[in-house]
Amino acid sequence: MVQNNGVSPTKDILHVMQVLGHKNIKNTLIYVQLAEELFKDQQEYISKIAKTEKDACQLIEAGFEYVCDFNGAKIFKKKKY
Repeated sequence: MVQNNGVSPTKDILHVMQVLGHKNIKNTLIYVQLAEELFKDQQEYISKIAKTEKDACQLIEAGFEYVCDFNGAKIFKKKKY
């Protein structure tokens, strides 16, 4: 996922290439890889809490990953984009 113009993320590499004014897709891919590495810890997540085993199973099946236990509940997260 790449931010375009700092407004909204996109998966359209050709759009990113056009916005950056690149003539060669290889240059755009270098920028994308650099941005992903620099901002990998700044991802936005959706958080959910599971209080039962059934809730936890449903979250895992929906693509959430376990984070930790807190006050008797399990916390899960999934990337927004």
